[in-house]
Amino acid sequence: MPRATHSPVPSATDPSIIRNFCIIAHIDHGKSTLADRMLGITGIVDDRAMRAQYLDRMDIERERGITIKSQAVRMPWEVDGTAYALNMIDTPGHVDFTYEVSRSLAACEGAILLVDAAQGIEAQTLANLYLALENDLEIIPVLNKIDLPAADPEKYAKELASLIGGKPEDVLRVSGKTGVGVPELLDLVVQRIPAPKGNKDAPARAMIFDSVYDAYRGVVTYVRVIDGTLSPRERIQMMSTKATHELLEIGVSSPEPTPSKGLSVGEVGYLITGVKDVRQSKVGDTVTNNQRPATEALPGYTDPKPMVFSGLYPIDGSDFPELREALDKLKLSDASLTYEPETSVALGFGFRCGFLGLLHLEIITERLEREFGLDLIATAPSVIYNVTTDDKKIVQVTNPSEYPVGKIASVREPIVKTAILAPKDYVGTIMELCQARRGTLLGMDYLGEDRVEIKYTIPLGEIVFDFFDNLKSRTAGYASLDYEPAGEQEADLVKVDILLQGEKVDAFSAIVHKDKAYAYGVMMTSRLRELIPRQQFEVPIQAAIGARIIARESIRAIRKDVLAKCYGGDISRKRKLLEKQKEGKKRMKMVGRVEVPQDAFIAALSGDTEKKEKK
Repeated sequence: MPRATHSPVPSATDPSIIRNFCIIAHIDHGKSTLADRMLGITGIVDDRAMRAQYLDRMDIERERGITIKSQAVRMPWEVDGTAYALNMIDTPGHVDFTYEVSRSLAACEGAILLVDAAQGIEAQTLANLYLALENDLEIIPVLNKIDLPAADPEKYAKELASLIGGKPEDVLRVSGKTGVGVPELLDLVVQRIPAPKGNKDAPARAMIFDSVYDAYRGVVTYVRVIDGTLSPRERIQMMSTKATHELLEIGVSSPEPTPSKGLSVGEVGYLITGVKDVRQSKVGDTVTNNQRPATEALPGYTDPKPMVFSGLYPIDGSDFPELREALDKLKLSDASLTYEPETSVALGFGFRCGFLGLLHLEIITERLEREFGLDLIATAPSVIYNVTTDDKKIVQVTNPSEYPVGKIASVREPIVKTAILAPKDYVGTIMELCQARRGTLLGMDYLGEDRVEIKYTIPLGEIVFDFFDNLKSRTAGYASLDYEPAGEQEADLVKVDILLQGEKVDAFSAIVHKDKAYAYGVMMTSRLRELIPRQQFEVPIQAAIGARIIARESIRAIRKDVLAKCYGGDISRKRKLLEKQKEGKKRMKMVGRVEVPQDAFIAALSGDTEKKEKK
């Protein structure tokens, strides 16, 4: 249905013409494509400037085809002669970026639940749906990609309707690629999603839901105004830090930053104060007017709990200050990142960082390398353990080197509740994998004739390495996984130390289950034997639990041919020379130290040896 939509975005001061909504979906279900189509149909981006994944600003998002950062954009849309301002937030779909999604939901009144018409609902979509329902949002169910030959809209419309209530006919069918059904969806957004509520005359209160760092303009803060009005050139106050700043610019993203005369109730926009100190703009903080401040701050966001820990160390030790600054700036655009300084005997100064998952770790490391030009080593990921010693002292361990010495009464490890969605043919192989990872079955639900949701509790330490990769390979890529923290449990865990010539090397230690300790010891000792260059003397590599050695490999000594000058002659002369060499090797072994080259550390910690062995 053709519309005269190429009108400018209405300067929305009346909350009744504002609609705030976000799109929630699993990875690859077409969120970014649908967002592109909406930008095109509303005419906010002209055809010349249009490109695929328009709102995905980072190179890494475009290369991987995933959304990492939520992006807010304002679009005009006309219904029955009234011009509305639609504030859309495009959210990530991966479990590791749930915190981005939860913050976006808090800035909206409604959500479009997007499901691929060829794949059906996935575990992460369910998790985001429950998040949206907790926030009391109006849900609009939509089936995307109906133009695909494999699409089965009837089947998945029934599945969606049974899940959220309602009739299959109410589920909208659209194609982000061709644009079919998108104008009707925008009409539905205007009709179904309620207008924002708030008191225009009250003191200004705006919630910070995101922020980014601009090299020229300082910190750019994204806010959703709840009460009152914010205007350019007035002084504002951050309620948690009590810091005051002058508003140099205020505006909306449309989708490029467009300055406006102010933001009022229900509007989503950005603020620029020229502040360069990245710690002064905290996600979840309340912005108010300095002259007439609000008395009560808005309830912020719950702080995300890091699930996976890894040490990040600069390869060149002098880059440590640059790494600190880079992490400070990244924390602005990714509030779920936590970090604190730590030192390692082998790797020098670095940071112990907390991540929400393995993809999160991978993305942050890649962003630090690309955006800030740093060369980093990431140590093997680990989780938090609570260790109780015999004298009833509880030690929190995020790094194997913190594991207490002496008698251990018990070790508690974090567990997660996982939901795995897959076709019913793969139930056996999924259960086998979960059982091997010490999982406990909670139950199974059939969502349709051929799709099943399997729920397990599994120790987080078993998930953080390669569980997801294994799950995908065993189910031909059809399974999807979602997990949430579910407390702790006591487990039979031990610390495996790696010794080089009797000396512990902290960087290679690991906390593993007793049943898997021997396998880890054998794997690590044989890996190091391949990586550490031969010395002038024999070097034993041992894996130990406490004082008990469980695995050993030896790096043979480089021997000089001392018999080269003996051609012919008496055997006793040759024996004398060999004995002399043997004495020298023995003396060298007593005083010699094993130098582990940096690349051997990197390869052993990142598991790159398999690739080298294949070569």
